[in-house]
Amino acid sequence: MRLALFLLVLLFSSAPALAAKTILVMGDSLSAGYGIRPEQAWPSLLDKRLAEKRLDYSVANLSISGETTAGGLSRLGPALKRYRPAIVIIALGANDGLRGLPLPQIRDNLNAMVDSAQASGARVLLAGMRVPPNYGLYAEEFIASYRQVARSKKTALLDFLLAPVASRRNAFQADTLHPTAEMQPFIADHVWPALLPLLK
Repeated sequence: MRLALFLLVLLFSSAPALAAKTILVMGDSLSAGYGIRPEQAWPSLLDKRLAEKRLDYSVANLSISGETTAGGLSRLGPALKRYRPAIVIIALGANDGLRGLPLPQIRDNLNAMVDSAQASGARVLLAGMRVPPNYGLYAEEFIASYRQVARSKKTALLDFLLAPVASRRNAFQADTLHPTAEMQPFIADHVWPALLPLLK
């Protein structure tokens, strides 16, 4: 009996402590690690940095390749109930934009996601996306949509998730859409300063 008790105490004392607070990432293939190993994707690198800095947060990456703002909105409610996150990073809209979906619809979905996250008590970081400039006026209004949502909801904004790698040569995989594994640390470094003020 004493041996069993000793082993039980040893087990729990040696087990790594679970982080008390969760950062929930709701994104698409740009955050899911498409074409690379999951542990190489920027949310995983963010999780590693939090642990190295002994900050009491862990990252739950619920990003799915091909995801849209509508899909993210439909999944967010159950995710909030399950993870009860302190912070939600919304990194969606690229697929909406590439498909040319109506901008009011995209904004409505992003607004609803921010509302749901804030209502749950979470702080929000909205990560902006881009579409190719040959989309013309749509591309300009697409960029502005993220700023409009962030301003109206008084939430933190990362103007463009891929800003540090978008203009780099050989930054993308063969599809020219998804950053390589080597570019993921640059994205994580870009997200970090925007996230830091939300870590309370």
